[in-house]
Amino acid sequence: MDDEPWPGVVEVQFTDAAGRRWSLLDKAPIFAAMGELGPDTSYPVEVTVACAVVEGDGLAGNDEVVTVSTSPHGDTTPDGLEEFTVRRDQLIH
Repeated sequence: MDDEPWPGVVEVQFTDAAGRRWSLLDKAPIFAAMGELGPDTSYPVEVTVACAVVEGDGLAGNDEVVTVSTSPHGDTTPDGLEEFTVRRDQLIH
């Protein structure tokens, strides 16, 4: 990853409630605002992805699922998907 003249691009992977793995690509600051992702970082590392709950309340019980959108920062999969069904316990409030 080269950060000059702009921050490098990173791939973030996550698994949805059905066990399918998805990838999002964006500049490092989108996933790590404190600058913890850089050319010298030892990957993989845990990061957060901004999302909005589309369906479900996202608050109770760890065994239920909710639908979220990664639209707050405009992140999509390479084929343009931005809504995913994830386990409730994957959300951070």
